[in-house]
Amino acid sequence: MESLEKQLICPICLEIFTKPVVILPCQHNLCRKCANDVFQASNPYLTTRSGSTVSSGGRFRCPSCRHEVVLDRHGVYGLQRNLLVENIIDMYNQGSTSRPAPERQLEPRCETHEEEKINIYCVSCRVPTCSLCKVFGPHRDCMVAPLEAVCTQQKAELTDCISSLVGTNERTQAIISQLEDTCRTVDESGRRQKSQVCEACDQLFARLEERKAALTLRISCEQEEKLLYVRSLSSKYREHLESTASLLESSLRALDTKEMALFLLTATPLLQKMVEGSVTSHLDQVAPGYENMDHLTGSFEPQRRALMGVDFIKLDEDDDDDDDEDDDEEEEEVAEERPSEAPPTMTSSTNGPAPPSSSQAPPTTSPAPQEESEDGPKHIFSFSWLNQK
Repeated sequence: MESLEKQLICPICLEIFTKPVVILPCQHNLCRKCANDVFQASNPYLTTRSGSTVSSGGRFRCPSCRHEVVLDRHGVYGLQRNLLVENIIDMYNQGSTSRPAPERQLEPRCETHEEEKINIYCVSCRVPTCSLCKVFGPHRDCMVAPLEAVCTQQKAELTDCISSLVGTNERTQAIISQLEDTCRTVDESGRRQKSQVCEACDQLFARLEERKAALTLRISCEQEEKLLYVRSLSSKYREHLESTASLLESSLRALDTKEMALFLLTATPLLQKMVEGSVTSHLDQVAPGYENMDHLTGSFEPQRRALMGVDFIKLDEDDDDDDDEDDDEEEEEVAEERPSEAPPTMTSSTNGPAPPSSSQAPPTTSPAPQEESEDGPKHIFSFSWLNQK
């Protein structure tokens, strides 16, 4: 019934709704009288000829949700009545009148002497009791005190405990707020560091793509030069073959000549041409292994090991000078143990004569260094040592 009573409270008069009850367009309820009061307060200049305020037309805001209610020419009397709420109010009023009056709280009695009221406090046993228990009962040898004095003392102690507990709760709430702020800071810092790592990796990917394009372009240039050379050489040998084939046909026709004088006239130049055609020393030949391009094999193992070694750099902001010197020595030892890394290049050994290549690999550029964030991150992602030469 208490929860029902809360639902039947008017937000203006803070009492049970008084019929008639009107329902606003926002589905909140008001007493019609309260709705009229709110309307008049919102529209003080709407007056009749006699000077009294009227409730026709105009607008006001719902006191519960601040939704604007626009009234027609009938004013608040044009709002629809909520008959369901009015019926619930009637049922609630009937139930309230039929409920019995609350029983009067009885004063506590002594468990040993049921007719006696508890009027003293046993300090030794720390329990309230009656006077008979002190005179004849189990508390006759105990120290007793008036209930009022003990009650006042324990209320003061309880008040102090409440104050202490409230202070503890406030400190606990402050710690919780601080932990929530820490969670948000950790989340933001993690997202920022992830973004920096992704940006650095994207720069590496771009560098790798540029380097791949340069290396493949160099291979393509040398491949094209070799193909042009071999094709031109093949064309020369093909022309020589066609020439010797024509010479063979002429020689065969000369053999069929019956006239000796005519044969001798044609045989002499044919013999000279056949001797010249059988010689191919004036034509170039492809050297053994010329077709092999293994000299353009890339050396990627150092870079692969370097990428596998990419890690975070820890920054200790509060180190002493001695600690800084120790760290520098450790870094020098690590630098000496780490092999020098170089960008992937092509081997320079050749297996045969090849036309000189005009393509040159573009110079590499080092990636932009990672900047430290405003909050001072404890780890920085670094790739600068990948470009050591």
